[in-house]
Amino acid sequence: MYEYAVAWEWLNFAVRWLHVITAIAWIGSSFYFIALDLGLVKRPHLPPGAYGEEWQVHGGGFYHIQKYLVAPAQMPEHLTWFKWESYVTWLSGFALLCVVYYGGADLFLIDHAVLPLQPWQAICLSLASLAIGWLLYDQLCKSPIGGNTWGLMALLYVVLIAMAWGYTQVFTGRAAFLHLGAFTATIMSANVFFIIIPNQKIVVADLIAGRVPDPNYGRIAKQRSLHNNYLTLPVIFFMLSNHYPLAFGTEFNWVIAALVFLMGVTIRHWFNTTHARKGRPTWTWLVTVLLFILIMWLSTVPKVLTGDAETALSPMQQKFAADVHFAEARDVVQGRCSMCHAAEPVWEGISFPPKAVKLETDAQIASHAHEIYIQAGRSHAMPPGNITAITPQERKLLTAWYESATMSAGATR
Repeated sequence: MYEYAVAWEWLNFAVRWLHVITAIAWIGSSFYFIALDLGLVKRPHLPPGAYGEEWQVHGGGFYHIQKYLVAPAQMPEHLTWFKWESYVTWLSGFALLCVVYYGGADLFLIDHAVLPLQPWQAICLSLASLAIGWLLYDQLCKSPIGGNTWGLMALLYVVLIAMAWGYTQVFTGRAAFLHLGAFTATIMSANVFFIIIPNQKIVVADLIAGRVPDPNYGRIAKQRSLHNNYLTLPVIFFMLSNHYPLAFGTEFNWVIAALVFLMGVTIRHWFNTTHARKGRPTWTWLVTVLLFILIMWLSTVPKVLTGDAETALSPMQQKFAADVHFAEARDVVQGRCSMCHAAEPVWEGISFPPKAVKLETDAQIASHAHEIYIQAGRSHAMPPGNITAITPQERKLLTAWYESATMSAGATR
């Protein structure tokens, strides 16, 4: 059983690494093409059908790029498609959701103080929200309001705020923010899979068949690309937020999420305007800083919600609390860890328990047995720099406790 815990931790790391790699590729290409598109210049010598061109220098060479708003007169020999970056980012992100939040639903997904759910119920709600979110968004884009780009974006913002509030009424604060990021990323990747790439394939098929492509396909794809442009930065924030409990673990976490989407707009507006050579609207950075200060204030009033209430332990957590080694392990944790991992940390410079993990009571210690085992038993990651001088013998006690309980659980199945 304990070998399974180590293997699962490495699987978590591997999938997370893959997700970051593919996200860099997708976001990088997206940012580049947005900047390229906005920086195109119309010149009289352009070939028929060309919308604009751009000269760029990179890596010791010069690049001359031309864009055709609908399509060139004939199909080029080689055409590079930018799609797998998006697809693999979403697939690896969903795999990470499965590994961390579905595999550890009792710890990371469900907060019984928010809504008492069984793991299968929480997982079904998670899956349904991602699917329904895309369907709702897609229908809004195809509705009459979809013809008004900015009106549509305002309505989508309302939908995102509603989802932010809804997720905080169902899951832990950490899972709520992660799901809001997954909800948004699902929309972005589905835009590429269901709209942008299929529309481009229709245009290519028309070129091959000698037909004049319909410009409407490009217009629709452009609108979805614009949405992806403004949603990218909030997604990154939500994916990073699981390391910062002050973002997700407060009463106004859904308001914080709403402000994050606005910061994504203000930051992207600066880049978009700059790349389009329409000036440098520095006011956007002032607005962004003010929004961030407001977020900082909201994170401290009036109380932290997630993790405050003691909840019933799962059967596995009860095994950890009842194990013969638990008393010794508890003494180690309370002596070496709880000065930081407490509702009111006593370690100088720490005002909140790191990652909202509290290790003061038997229930809290049993609830975090896996993390204690990985962070302080099998590795020396905790305490940081071994600042509380935990001994090798104490680490062995923590390891023996976890492995004894998991072996006992395996024997009773």
